[in-house]
Amino acid sequence: ETQEMVLDAHIMSFAYFGGVPKRMVYDNLKTVVDAIFVGKERQFNRRFLALANHYLFEPVACTPESGWEKGQVGNVREWLFTPTPKFQDFAELNAWLALRCQELANRKNPQQTSRTIADCFNEEQSLLNPVKAEFDGYVEKTLRVSSTCLVRVDHNRYSVPAEWANRVVSVRITANRLRIVAEGHVIAEHPRCFGRDQLICDPWHYLPILEKKPGALRHGVPFQEWELPVSIGVVRDRLLKQDKGDRAFVELLLMARALGNAGLDYLEVACDLTLQTG
Repeated sequence: ETQEMVLDAHIMSFAYFGGVPKRMVYDNLKTVVDAIFVGKERQFNRRFLALANHYLFEPVACTPESGWEKGQVGNVREWLFTPTPKFQDFAELNAWLALRCQELANRKNPQQTSRTIADCFNEEQSLLNPVKAEFDGYVEKTLRVSSTCLVRVDHNRYSVPAEWANRVVSVRITANRLRIVAEGHVIAEHPRCFGRDQLICDPWHYLPILEKKPGALRHGVPFQEWELPVSIGVVRDRLLKQDKGDRAFVELLLMARALGNAGLDYLEVACDLTLQTG
């Protein structure tokens, strides 16, 4: 229950409900409440308050050890997770949860048994505040990039452009992505990886190193499993069989990078034509 997951849960919930309640009740979780004072007084977490201010809702904390204030948490857990479902990944789980919520909404309303929960909600939905803009639900950490152009986040390593080796950057972590920021600009972005001791590399980050050491193309970890388009891969394999072929292929990559985001597409076409003409 890390803070970026709690922020993401709010963002997804407001999108699902099509609006934002005016008040929301919390069970004093540490990612929301920093300190509990007398009565209902709380010191809420600053990042959580940024979310609340963005969506204009009032957070209210439960009284400690007062289970009757917490709604139907136990019921929802039982309805959704008994028996325990199994999925390949979080995307599959989230899709199933959305479908299951729709199914549960067609049950009878416990107070108005002649109507479904969905019918009653449709009546109340207009009372929600509209979502005018989505909150950027990241949690930020300041980290030093290693000499091998990597930052470590949650027991996994992610690559950073080589020019930032041994320098300090900001890492903005969301539920499903990492953005690495330096001098006010996003210098790298990766899908978030769950698990431990995994290496997530973008080979383009290491291109400046290849300029100086083209031999790393043959044995460097970032390049060994680089999934290039087929025609580029064929040209690479043929060049690497030639004397100084690694340097020749690095020059092709440098030209592709100079053409911007579409550079790899241009290089693929060029390699296709080269192979066709022999």
